[in-house]
Amino acid sequence: MACPVFGRVARARAYVVRKASHFCSVPQHRAWGSRPATSGFAAQGTRGSSVVELLGKSYPQDDHSNLTRKVLSKVGRNLHNQLHHPLWLIKERVKEHLYQQYVGRSGSPLFSVHDNLSPVVTTWQNFDSLLIPADHPSRKKGDNYYLNRTHMLRAHTSAHQWDLLHAGLDAFVVVGDVYRRDQIDAQHYPVFHQLEAVRLFSKHELFAGVKDGKSLQLFEQSSRSAHKQETHTMEAAKLVEFDLKQTLTRLVTHLFGDAGAQDRVGWAFGLGLERLAMILYDIPDIRLFWSEDERFLKQFRLPDINQKVKFQPLSKYPAVLNDISFWLPSENYEENDFYDLVRTIGGDLVEKVDLVDQFEHPNCAQHCLGSSEEYVKSLSPASYYQEASQHHGELPLLWGGCWEGLGERAAGLVEALALRRRREEVCPAPGRTWKEEGCS
Repeated sequence: MACPVFGRVARARAYVVRKASHFCSVPQHRAWGSRPATSGFAAQGTRGSSVVELLGKSYPQDDHSNLTRKVLSKVGRNLHNQLHHPLWLIKERVKEHLYQQYVGRSGSPLFSVHDNLSPVVTTWQNFDSLLIPADHPSRKKGDNYYLNRTHMLRAHTSAHQWDLLHAGLDAFVVVGDVYRRDQIDAQHYPVFHQLEAVRLFSKHELFAGVKDGKSLQLFEQSSRSAHKQETHTMEAAKLVEFDLKQTLTRLVTHLFGDAGAQDRVGWAFGLGLERLAMILYDIPDIRLFWSEDERFLKQFRLPDINQKVKFQPLSKYPAVLNDISFWLPSENYEENDFYDLVRTIGGDLVEKVDLVDQFEHPNCAQHCLGSSEEYVKSLSPASYYQEASQHHGELPLLWGGCWEGLGERAAGLVEALALRRRREEVCPAPGRTWKEEGCS
């Protein structure tokens, strides 16, 4: 008898922390590799819809669309602009420092701050404007959230550099939410926040304090080296590098204490607000930034944005371990497809997903991947266990329905796997055969 059409089995370990705001029912889905965002947990969650409505605009979907409802629900939250949110505190501290340390000729702040730009950008803005080649791996669907082939959720705040530079700005800061498909653990989330600064110098500005600076040039035609690009002079590269280092050193000292545009050159740097906040405030898990729990938020309502504060944990309950197993397709699969599905079903309950084992069947050429789930209680023990089990049981069922052409035998096996708990093996156990496990 022929093997099932899908060739790999995976088991994932997921750690769960707090209640999710919603989770999905079990609809029918297309294969992830070619699935448009019209699936049951994509974009608007409306089956048959060919348009995504986002921030007051409509975007037709195509074969590149891969936006999920989970991610869509985060668009417009703008945590960096919410008063007294820890990310807002970091942003305000950086602004305060730049406003005080860098003043223009008129006495006004040198840097303009742009913290309310739309996260929907064109692929040209996100990639081409930064000279990213068309075949560069950073453009992969597996790493980005696309509304369609021409529009996406920005993967970095650098997507706005070209527009701001061509608007005539030569010193600016961009702050905003950015979106990348990523693994599931305490350090990664599909939405995070960046703060990026750009500054340009004219020839006069850069060489004003240098002896015989009038004879120096910003550009030349030479060869690229480890110290500079082929179009920049060594003098310009060294001075810009020194200015950037000074700027970052002053900023880091302020936060932590003592512990190419035509006829100009310049520098740019980017910082992850979550990374800074996790260090400054001892916040252990990136999902906490999205919490609406008053016990979390009230810890950061400070009379002074520079006041020191250390996060106090909200839960004392230990982790709960569960296993999950399911079939994967033989092609068009990326790990981030599964991570998106887990986040869509379990929301922010899911803390971590780990792959712990794999096995290749010698006859079917099927692959068995193994891992296990861990849940962390945050509510009352009884209600928490019940909810964790509910999400745990739904995941294999929904995953099994995602694949076009899934045979009845394989589908039945996937549904049976939903009933398994606590490290039950999909790979043949000692004394059992693959026929007994559903592969013949």
